[in-house]
Amino acid sequence: MALRIGQSQVRYEDDSLIRGTGSYVGDDPMEGEVAIAFVRSQVAHGVIRSVDISAAKEAPGVLAVFTGEDAVADKLTGFTPRLKPPAANGGEFFNPPAPPLRSGRVRHVGDVIAAVVAETRAEAEAAAELVIAEIDPLPAVTTAAAAAAEGAPLVWDEVPGNIAFLGEQGDKAKVDEAFAGTAHIVEHSFPITRVSPVCMEPRGIVVRFDAAAGTYTVRVGTQATHRMAQSIGPSIGVDPATIRVVSHQCGGSFGMRNNPFAEEVVACYAAAKVGRPVRWTASRTDSFMSDAHAREMVVDAALALDAEGHFLALRALSLPSVGAYYGIMSTMPLFGNLGGIAGVYRTPAIHVTVKGVHTNTQCIGPYRGAGRPEMTYVMERMADLAAAKIGIDRVEIRRRNMIAPDQMPFKTGLVFTYDSGDFPTVMAKTLEAADWAGFPARRAESKQRGKLRGIGISNPIEIAGGPANAPQPEFARLTIAADGKYIAKLGSGDSGQGHITTFRQILGDRFDCEPEDIAIIAGDTGAVPKGTGTFGSRTVAAAGTSLAIAGDKIIEEAKHDAANALEASPNDIVFDRGTFAIAGTDRRISLVELAAKKPDGYTGEFMGATEAATFPNGCHVCEVEIDPEIGTTEIVRYTVVDDVGIMVNPLLVKGQIHGGIVQGLGQVFGEQVVYDEDGQLITATFMDYYMPHADSVPSFDVTGHGVPTKANRLGVKGAGEAGTVGALAVGISAVADALSPLGITHIDMPATPERVWQAIREARRAD
Repeated sequence: MALRIGQSQVRYEDDSLIRGTGSYVGDDPMEGEVAIAFVRSQVAHGVIRSVDISAAKEAPGVLAVFTGEDAVADKLTGFTPRLKPPAANGGEFFNPPAPPLRSGRVRHVGDVIAAVVAETRAEAEAAAELVIAEIDPLPAVTTAAAAAAEGAPLVWDEVPGNIAFLGEQGDKAKVDEAFAGTAHIVEHSFPITRVSPVCMEPRGIVVRFDAAAGTYTVRVGTQATHRMAQSIGPSIGVDPATIRVVSHQCGGSFGMRNNPFAEEVVACYAAAKVGRPVRWTASRTDSFMSDAHAREMVVDAALALDAEGHFLALRALSLPSVGAYYGIMSTMPLFGNLGGIAGVYRTPAIHVTVKGVHTNTQCIGPYRGAGRPEMTYVMERMADLAAAKIGIDRVEIRRRNMIAPDQMPFKTGLVFTYDSGDFPTVMAKTLEAADWAGFPARRAESKQRGKLRGIGISNPIEIAGGPANAPQPEFARLTIAADGKYIAKLGSGDSGQGHITTFRQILGDRFDCEPEDIAIIAGDTGAVPKGTGTFGSRTVAAAGTSLAIAGDKIIEEAKHDAANALEASPNDIVFDRGTFAIAGTDRRISLVELAAKKPDGYTGEFMGATEAATFPNGCHVCEVEIDPEIGTTEIVRYTVVDDVGIMVNPLLVKGQIHGGIVQGLGQVFGEQVVYDEDGQLITATFMDYYMPHADSVPSFDVTGHGVPTKANRLGVKGAGEAGTVGALAVGISAVADALSPLGITHIDMPATPERVWQAIREARRAD
């Protein structure tokens, strides 16, 4: 039976995953492959005096050892960020030179200073232990505040004051004017913690170089195979067209794996040098050191309100740590999604300044939300704090300032113009589903048991499928073969979202074809000629629209064949779910029947963009219960209503939101990458890095209130990051509300038992 849009359907992908027959990077050996291991700096900042590889070269099984000198000699290069914000001094943006094997200096713990290739992984790792690097330590800075302080040690001599870039958006003069005559000003500084994506499958790669053809075959986990090839090529000095990148199953990406890092570049380089396929699989400690980190910044915010609590203006200064170097997408989450700070509210004037700071840490990169959760967190917490200061209910202050549906399209005070949405109804439905009105009774019951109960609210909105005014294109090629099979080749990539199921539903809805007759081909630059990839909650809108237009081309071509077969004018032919008919009659012929008459069937393709980005939004309500004697927090209820437009598969949408919520709550309650003041990574294993478990959260109540968008053919808005965008703010909101009877209005992330207990202790002492 053909699938339809709007139908909940379990993933067809799950069968192979449950049975263990999936194909991850580790499941795909290449004949004659060898292993590579990396020697990493144990010093956060220092001058490399020497790297002695003599013992490693003589170790059993070793085929080659490479150092920074080899990288310089063979002109290996680092990466250039796609988004270049303004330089701090008004001059040219400085991109720190970062060849994949470091020489001269190291600038964070984990910097790669040598690579060892051996017959086996064990031999490569054993030989790597024999490499002796002499490094003279230099002073290090590991937080943005420390790096920006006067007289701080410089990460790069070329970057005065460590200020990597200084950019701003919004109307500063208008904001200043609003603040000058306002009734209320609420100010707060929000430190937002550094986290790691922590994918289930650590990064890995296996690469074969064909010397005769001059081509590379790269097997790697990624959601953007074409981007991976386009980035590796320049780093090793070859045409990206000579690199075939293949990705089947991928155990989590969350944005982090959409671009290469030093290890992938060196593996490709080594494969060409040794003439054997080369494999690398990260250990978990490798991952904590070398995967891009995310989110770390301090945001100083101020909100101006009139006497009735209407938002008049918002200003913010963001001080993010960008790390020692840039990854390809490092600047995007720090500068590219600032418009989200406007939220779902009518704030006429907004101005945001971003001062990026180099630190002796790993680079920052995109991670589920990529700047959106941070901006939502600031706006929603400011709403809570403003309500507390003025004496207005938290829900009421939101109602007074919320954009109404009849105001759409609505140009916010910063960057974005929202095309659709019904924010008041979404919030009202969430409050009803969460039984907000019944909370006082539940709080009283908890108090009788000696517990502190709190409830939080947040109204997230995010851009999906951006940039706002220039969405990126995506590729789709659809073939309806002579045997009646449908073959869709897509430039997107799947890392667990369920793309095969989703696109089968889209095709089934339009062509009335059976799921087993549809093949979805993606994640292979050798099979799909071009593409952009999966990120930013764009895939169903972008690839789905391209697939629909490719289908249009087939229908238009086949319409003439149908007219001939039915002996009618093409103008009299109508198409509906796989069948052509003469309008007003029962004379018809199916598209599959027509395809059977053509040896090559029908093919249509399209590479293009949607009309505009979309703005999925929602409302989250979270309830927590705190044990004041030990500071532990239990999440007891969590309710969400989301507007993601048309839901192709409601079951998968809810699954995406569930996963996003847990990742957001992980950061709220414990996830944090920590460096000490000397730059040593304290959280390099799961012994020290907190991860949420299934028993950390309750069952989520997730429902939808979709307002279709006209920005793409399917009316979808994107759902992959929605859960995380709302979770940071609502989690802290709930904890702060639980502590409010003690006079506590805010607590910073992570709300660990120790931090909560300490806040309670200090409040009781003050009382």
